Amino acid sequence: MDKSLKNKKVGILGFGMEGKDLANYLHKQGALITVFDQKTKDELNFQGIDTHEIEFVCGSNYLSGINSDFDIIFRSPGVYRYKEELIKAERNGVAISSAIKLFFEKCPSRIIGVTGTKGKGTTSTLIYNICKEQGLDVYLAGNIGKPYLELLPSLTKQSIVVMEISSFQLIDLHKSPHVAVVLNITSDHLDWHLNQEEYVSAKKNIVLHQNDTDYAVINFDYETPKNFEKLTSAKVFYFSKKNKVNGCYVTGNKIRICMNGGNQIVGDVGDLQLRGRHNWENVTAAVCASFCIGCNIDSIKKSVFKFKGLEHRLEFVSKVNGVSYYNDSFSTNPQPTMAAVDSFSEPVILILGGSDKGLSYSQMASHIAKAKNVKATILIGQIADRIEFELRKSNFKGLIFNLGMTSMQKVVEKAREVSASGDVVLLSPASASFDMFCDYKDRGSQFKNQVYSLVE
Repeated sequence: MDKSLKNKKVGILGFGMEGKDLANYLHKQGALITVFDQKTKDELNFQGIDTHEIEFVCGSNYLSGINSDFDIIFRSPGVYRYKEELIKAERNGVAISSAIKLFFEKCPSRIIGVTGTKGKGTTSTLIYNICKEQGLDVYLAGNIGKPYLELLPSLTKQSIVVMEISSFQLIDLHKSPHVAVVLNITSDHLDWHLNQEEYVSAKKNIVLHQNDTDYAVINFDYETPKNFEKLTSAKVFYFSKKNKVNGCYVTGNKIRICMNGGNQIVGDVGDLQLRGRHNWENVTAAVCASFCIGCNIDSIKKSVFKFKGLEHRLEFVSKVNGVSYYNDSFSTNPQPTMAAVDSFSEPVILILGGSDKGLSYSQMASHIAKAKNVKATILIGQIADRIEFELRKSNFKGLIFNLGMTSMQKVVEKAREVSASGDVVLLSPASASFDMFCDYKDRGSQFKNQVYSLVE
């Protein structure tokens, strides 16, 4: 038991995956817990939680229950760090923390942390697979793995924890991982952050607190991540899909590791099962990070070329009447959607749109208009009209079907109607999902189910 938490009055803001993980952990430490959530108590999921000794403050005014009586308040990632109620509590002596801050304080193992706007899950999972192939005691934690506080009893100094880390988690993180992987950083979550500057600033914490025994693995191809080199005391390696660097890169369609005086070929990008040049960045990042942690070339090769990617990330669903259907529901902003379009040479029917999170779609519309292979777009959700405006402004020559707020059944029916053998139907929405779906997983799953129904 952690005696520093025993009988401490703690608040947990948000009762999602991290909130439940915190509740279980803090209960075992003897803390006095109050959970705050904007949902009603009837809407909360209590599976796996002993709620008998936990108080709940729920509903739209849930934050009004925060006061200076608390010793610590743990916020979930979805709760903005600088909410007025949190700042006031902090001024009155309440410590503000989070599950990930607590994990970094208690974890005895080396941590490999991955951040960036997109590609975190793919890169983290591939690093995990390589380390597993190497025979290391490795764990995948966080959004795509196990809850991290739940892992603590299993971890030793020899263990390795791989985790994707978002800007929501990094914004007040005071420790950095042993290996920090920085993918490309574009615009995202501007409905949560004050502005782009704060978003990028939050990401910087992944390298800011490193020392000279740590490693920073940085994307060389873009200025924003490249500038992170100046912020770290760690040994820096790069990865690139087009430049020869000290690290891992692609040249002449070969993936090479050029580290610690060696130069080894991993293999040919044409043999990757991951589709799209943007995934070359994720692969080279994972290879470089794995090499830093001590994985050998054989483990890297075996893992890289059998990795098929993650669900909802350019995931092949089915081929129906000669038409290939791909689920890229995880693309919740324009940049990964542009990368997804570039992954195909076949004619594409592109499904776009969803809920608004304050992003610009002009660059994406111009990119789509210039792409030779996008023959039609199907627009859905709250921002369908805005995307249509941008496409027409960019002089897009293909067909535009604006379905607005509709059902996935009608979306797939329209896609089937306008597609021909040899085409690709690509769900890559470039926006959030909360207008019509529970989340991006629900959106992707509904798309897949409708595609499967075409086969029946």
